[in-house]
This record gives sequence, structure tokens and C-alpha cells, in this order.
Amino acid sequence: MKTETPPPTQEELRKLAEELLKGQNTMTLSTAVKDVAWAAPVYYAHIDFRFYFFSDPSSRHIQEALAGRQVAAAIFHQSSTWKEIRGIQMSGPVQPLSPGLESLRAIRAYLKKFPFTLEFFGSGEKMDLDGFSKRFRVRLYRFRPEVCLYMDNRIRFSFRERLDLP
Repeated sequence: MKTETPPPTQEELRKLAEELLKGQNTMTLSTAVKDVAWAAPVYYAHIDFRFYFFSDPSSRHIQEALAGRQVAAAIFHQSSTWKEIRGIQMSGPVQPLSPGLESLRAIRAYLKKFPFTLEFFGSGEKMDLDGFSKRFRVRLYRFRPEVCLYMDNRIRFSFRERLDLP
């Protein structure tokens, strides 16, 4: 007789989710306005389940995210079989960040995760919020999920559990 493995604890789920987040680079943001949906991938850095990304303020996903006050987001591990599917599904608001401690921490995390970004800056150019804005015509945004589900077919087929967020 086969015994079923007990479900992971919240601590174990957070550890699995954090491992996944560190190993991935892109998050897909989804918006909808007047029954028309849109999805856009963005590079992200994260700190304590807060996700930071740069985008053009005039882009469709930003305009719709700010107008609708909610987005859905997904981050998934690349898999070749259904047994390896795992990811995170989330929803919550996107907000632009202003200069300050949080944006400084976010930029540091972003540069650590994407060191190639340094290649775009000349010597003497600041790599702060203003520097990124001038160089790329972008703004820094924070996605802070209110709902976060971790899914992992390695645990069992269609395993999905809500994560308690900090």
C-alpha cells in the first residue's frame, strides 16, 4: 500500500518559491481593459516577494496596470514534461517608485541579478533612478502581490497552494 506524502509546510513552500524566483529572469504581467486582455514579459528582481522592474511609462502594460489597479503575474520554470511544471501565479497592484531607500535597494538587486545592465552606462553616469530613466526612458515599478499561489507538479499533479506573504 502506497502512503501519500504530507503536503509541504508554508516554510517549505516559501523555500521552493524562492528557489524558483532566483532561477528565473522574466515575469509575465497580464492586464485587461474593456474585456481585452494583454500580457507582457518583464525582467524582474525581487526582495521579500516584492517584484521590481523597469518599463516605459507609456507602454500598454503600464498604462493598463495603473488604470486597472490590479495585474495578474506569472513566473514559471522552463519545463519539457508536465511532471516538471512549477511556477507562481499572483495578483496585485503595480506602483511606480520614487527615489528613496526602497528604490535604491531595488536597483542594487536588479544590477546584481542582471550585471550586463552595467554595460549600458558610461563611466561617470549614475546608476540610480534618474540614471536609468535618462538612459532607457523607463521608470522603476513595484509589483506587490496580494495573492500568491505556488504550483508544482513535482509534488503531485496539479499541486497548487496559496503562499502566506510577508
